[in-house]
Amino acid sequence: MQRFTNRKVLLTGGASGIGRATVLRLLAEGADVVAADISEEGLAGTTEHAVQAGTDSRLSTVVLDIADEAAVDQAVLNAVERLGGLDVLVNAAGMLRGGHTHEFSLDLWNHILAVNATGTFLLTRAALPALLDSGRGVIVNFSSTSASFAHPFMAAYSASKGAVESFTHAIALEYAKRGLRAVSIKPGSISSGITNNIYEYMPVDTDWSLMSKLSPALGDGFADPEAVAGVVATLASDDGAFITGTEIRIDGGTHA
Repeated sequence: MQRFTNRKVLLTGGASGIGRATVLRLLAEGADVVAADISEEGLAGTTEHAVQAGTDSRLSTVVLDIADEAAVDQAVLNAVERLGGLDVLVNAAGMLRGGHTHEFSLDLWNHILAVNATGTFLLTRAALPALLDSGRGVIVNFSSTSASFAHPFMAAYSASKGAVESFTHAIALEYAKRGLRAVSIKPGSISSGITNNIYEYMPVDTDWSLMSKLSPALGDGFADPEAVAGVVATLASDDGAFITGTEIRIDGGTHA
């Protein structure tokens, strides 16, 4: 399939996991992509994968802290200029840090919301003029199953992802008559940079028995990031042309 021929995409979180898988999927379907991430090393790895696939000529990368307002505004401006416009924005970048809520510092709470929620807002705000000029602009925001289901020790992360979901509903309706679509996806039980390092992000005395409901019904364990990348590609393409203002949960039935 070449659903993205001549389509221009800006994606954050492109250095690893689901973000990297989505970059490679969109490139494979013909997109021109600017991938942003805070990890220069990770972006180099994504580029290497694109080289191996023969799609690197349509990939550019930029090191970006999505919580930095001035940096985001400049990065989006540069991406639009490099691509010659913008059709799709994928806000995949995010972070997770766990902790006992009664011990959680305000600084860490604010940092998580600054990256996950405010970062999504900053990218969206900066990209909206170009997306509206496209006439077929699409925004795919990354929420999480944490936004709707109890994931203990993740209060800040859950709150930030709930904010992303509500934000997506608001902009979907606000700009629908101008041809923009906005959808959020809710990954769960997916192998990613966050889930693969979950033990590093949680308290040392975490009661893992509380996580017993976080196993997928399908398959033998967590799915590969490509399971999400394919859904993002569908939502951002014309195959998703009548989908906006909603969420798509991708968790193998974990929360069925």
